Amino acid sequence: MEKPNLVLYTREKCPLCDTAKGILEDFSKETGMRYQEIDIYSDDQLTEEYGLMIPVLTWKSEVIQYGRIEKAALYSFVEN
Repeated sequence: MEKPNLVLYTREKCPLCDTAKGILEDFSKETGMRYQEIDIYSDDQLTEEYGLMIPVLTWKSEVIQYGRIEKAALYSFVEN
């Protein structure tokens, strides 16, 4: 199975993360693109790198959005 190119870094008790997950669920249903969710607390390096930025959305390991994830910006990025 192919690994998703979109990765959402999250953590527990994060309202912005919950909102981002909902946006990505809708996006996935609409486009067929899958995403992977990773809890930053699963890895000390991720916690250090993304701790103050979450949620963080990456595309092929490049940060494309963080904080408030916006659906329109996600579509715009993928279309380009």
